[in-house]
Amino acid sequence: MIARRAEEIAPFIVMEVLERARELERQGVDVIHLEVGEPDFDVPLAVKEATRKALDLGLTHYTHSLGDLELREAICRHYEKTYGVFIKPEQVVVTSGTSPAMMLVFSSLLERGQEVVLSDPGYSCYPNFISFLGGVPVRVPVYEKDGFQPRAEAIRERIRDQTRAILINSPSNPTGNLLSEENMKAIAGLGPYIISDEIYHGLVYEGKEHSILEFTDHAFVLNGYSKLYAMTGLRLGYLIAPERFVRPIQKMQQNFFICASSLAQRAGIAALEETGPDVAEMKRIYNQRRKFMVRRLREMGFGITVEPTGAFYVFANARHLSGDSYALAFDILEKAHVGVTPGIDFGPNGEGYLRFSYANSREKIADGLDRIERYLKG
Repeated sequence: MIARRAEEIAPFIVMEVLERARELERQGVDVIHLEVGEPDFDVPLAVKEATRKALDLGLTHYTHSLGDLELREAICRHYEKTYGVFIKPEQVVVTSGTSPAMMLVFSSLLERGQEVVLSDPGYSCYPNFISFLGGVPVRVPVYEKDGFQPRAEAIRERIRDQTRAILINSPSNPTGNLLSEENMKAIAGLGPYIISDEIYHGLVYEGKEHSILEFTDHAFVLNGYSKLYAMTGLRLGYLIAPERFVRPIQKMQQNFFICASSLAQRAGIAALEETGPDVAEMKRIYNQRRKFMVRRLREMGFGITVEPTGAFYVFANARHLSGDSYALAFDILEKAHVGVTPGIDFGPNGEGYLRFSYANSREKIADGLDRIERYLKG
């Protein structure tokens, strides 16, 4: 008999779109990928060189379970330089991407039946992690007319005795919108722990991102290297936790994951300290793509009330086309051969939307949108 939690976990729909797209490609179909949030850039040269050097030096063994001390110190310097906050290396746990970091944070916080408040729409996997560990995701709808901003007042209404944490993600997946400083301050003061997913920090084109640690130390930070540094395959992330949680988290890391890749950790130091020009150039190109995609989607009739200012997504209102975003996304894939993500993947309040990723080349984006325009006219 299969365990109930394995049977009941919801699929990650964007991966199902991608897997169907791969099937079509194996059949010889040319598919344009606007569904996945994976940078099309190669990793910066400094990252390659650091990885090669680590390999040549034989740094291929287990590291400390919390992570290489040099890397943890570099993360602390990064947060001090970027946000003006002071954290200790002992508060940092290096992980194999941010997904294990989420598992560790939720495992350290939640007893069965305890709740985490989160935005709807929001990243697809958050509620699945929470439910898998026996917690209860409590969704707070956010709306296009408000720039998909989670409001402190709406969150406060969902807080109960069972509430253990509030989860925020700014810039956001899927909306690409940035949480305002005032709103973040207000959320930080609501009482429960704040879990702040800061994986898209650095990819902000208008305004400024803020770390939750600027406003409270009653918080956990999730961050990593996949998005800003185009290091998806190196699987490197980290969490910053209140000191009293570190030892329990460390014991889970020792048992379940041992440590992150030793080579990736050396690459992570180089990414933080030596890739400034590379990151600036990637960001410049993303911004060009962002402006192009928003303009084209609006011309095609999609609703975008507030332009996204971060990450690499446009969450476009497609309710004039269909109330079933799942069926619409797969129809576009089968007929126009363009992968897009249905809004329902991100929660009930995402229904009627489609997420378009501009983590692909300008040429591919233009081709994909041309195909969708022909699909809409056909």
